[in-house]
Parts: sequence; structure tokens; C-alpha cells
Amino acid sequence: MIRLSEPSIGEAERAAVLAVLASGRLAGGPVVAELEAAFAREAAGTRAAVAVASGTAALHVALLAHGIGAGDEVITTPFTFQATANMVVASGARPIFVDVGEDGNIDAAGIEAAITPRTRAILPVHLYGRLADVAAIGAIGRRHGLVLIEDAAQAHGAARAGRRAGSFGTGCFSFYATKNMTAGEGGMITTDDDALAERLRRLRQHGQDGPYSSAELGFNYRLSEVQAALALVQLRRLPAFNEGRRRNAALLSAGLRGVGLPPAPDEPAAMVWHQYTIRVPEGRDALRRWLAERGIEAGVYYPALVPSQPLYRGLGYTAAGLPVAARLAEEVLSLPVHPGLGEAEIGEIVAAVNEWAAVGDRGVFEPAAKGP
Repeated sequence: MIRLSEPSIGEAERAAVLAVLASGRLAGGPVVAELEAAFAREAAGTRAAVAVASGTAALHVALLAHGIGAGDEVITTPFTFQATANMVVASGARPIFVDVGEDGNIDAAGIEAAITPRTRAILPVHLYGRLADVAAIGAIGRRHGLVLIEDAAQAHGAARAGRRAGSFGTGCFSFYATKNMTAGEGGMITTDDDALAERLRRLRQHGQDGPYSSAELGFNYRLSEVQAALALVQLRRLPAFNEGRRRNAALLSAGLRGVGLPPAPDEPAAMVWHQYTIRVPEGRDALRRWLAERGIEAGVYYPALVPSQPLYRGLGYTAAGLPVAARLAEEVLSLPVHPGLGEAEIGEIVAAVNEWAAVGDRGVFEPAAKGP
């Protein structure tokens, strides 16, 4: 089976974890501090990074640290994993959904019209590892005095003009098992604001300003030393991981026919190919079954828009006015692109998709236009 995602865990990761176990220091120790310093320096290019228990925790405490709460609005995307909007709700604020562009990222042109006197923040997602239009989004935010929080859970190492994901605003990363670098679980928040970093550290540990003294309501959102050890090794391997993804994405784009290809990024570094996501206007589920029968796993990220999910319907949301996101949810299919795949496996994927496009159960059809 060619898996959709497959973490690469080697001897260096095992040795690092065993060293932590042998030390007897499993929480709140030097490895977490080392990871924070290295991630700020090497992955985000920021002054500080604060490790937390998950990408979801990163979003939650980032919102809280910026003082976002009841009565506030946060502009975000409807086409993402629901954790993005869920943490806006958990903070007491209200997510405001703006449609996306054809690349799946929030459409900066639609943000300004969604701003109201209650708007406090813009929360774009760097979907599938592609940097959103953070230059335009940041300019809108500065013009209206809004906080920029980047959901960079899928974009470790992505950069544009030398500036990396997580450095345009307050960055929120995930180390979940399927991410470009992993600790199984875990997350990181990046910032250039020292005072904000200090508040983030308090919030991840019950709001403590000293032993057994809570200055504000916080949570147990700490990252363990074991997870930090694993993530630290993965961070060192991240550049090679991302180059492997770019290599495999290029092979897929060169070989695939009969499906809509993901648009090429404006510069190679702006996309780290967390997912390689094609568009299938007709027969997506049939193609997914076809691939599964041939030992190739494919996935749909994401089949339902956030405002159409039961939680959000109960809060009064609908998916009306989001035509591009709605169409993407019906058409997208992600193919394996992870760096563990070689040219032979990529060739199998290409051959299977092309065969389906030519003679699948919908019959022959004209190939979709290739991406730029």
C-alpha cells in the first residue's frame, strides 16, 4: 500500500527519545527550551517560539494572549480543519468566514468587506503547505489595527522572499503525526513580541506567574521532553523532508493527465506540499476507490465546509456565499507526496490516475487544464 502519509522515524529520533528517558526529566526541561530556540531560529525566523501540547492548543492560547474573547470577531477561512474555527469559538469570539481563492487559501480581496467594528483578528490558514497571501492580508490588518494569527499547521518551512511562515504575525504550528515534521502530537507558537511570548508561556501552564500562583486562567498545554526530543531531530531533517516533497510534487505535476493540478506557487519555497491536492470535477469518489483497489491511499481534505458542520449550524451559520470553497470541497483529492516515496511509487500513482482518467467508469473525457 502506498500510504497518503508516513512519518520518517530513524535511529536519531530513537536515540534522542531514549536519552530523555534515561535522564529522568520528562517535563519542563532543557530539551523543550532547546527546541523552542531552534524552531524560532531555523523554522520561523522569529525572536521567540513557545512550545505547546498541540496545534489546537497553539491556536487557543494565541487568541487568548492577544486578548480576543467574548463579543469579538475573527475573520478566517471556511475551508480548513475545524480546529481553526473551533478555537475562535473556544476563546469566546465569533468566526467570520470569507471565501477562498482557487488555490484553497482565504481570498484577501474578500477580507476587507467582512470587517466590522467587532473585528479583532484575521486568521488565515496556509492550506496544504502553501503560504496564503500574507502580504495583502497583513496590509489589511495594519490598516484596520487587526491582529494577524497564522494557522501554519501545514506549512513548516514555507517562505516567500526569504520570510518564513510564522513570522508575518503570530504563527501557530502543529507537530501531529502527519505533518511535515512530527512529534506525534505537539505544537509551537512563534512571535517577535517578547511580552506576548511571556504571556503565552503563562497561559500554557495554568496562567502561573510563580509557583502555585495563577495570575490568570490558563491551561495545561505543556509539551513533554520526549515530544521535544523527537521534534528537535525532525526539525533538523525538515529541509530535506520538504525538498523530497517538492521533488515528488514536480514528478506528479509533470506526469498527471485528466485532472486539475494544484497551481504552481509563485516561488518554490512558498509551498512545502503538505498535501498534493488535485481537482476532480466529476467522479472524485470513484477515482479514490479506483486508487484504493490498486493499493494507493488518497484522502479528501476537506469534504465539508466548517460553517456547514453540525456545531456551526447550531450556532446559526450556513455555507451560503462561499461558492469557491463549496466547489473545492466537492472536487479535491489529495495524493501521496511524502518524502518517503521514490520515483517508482510516484510512477505508480501517475499511471493509476491517468488510466482512470482515460478509461474509468465515467468513460473518456477531455483532460483538465494543467496548472501553471
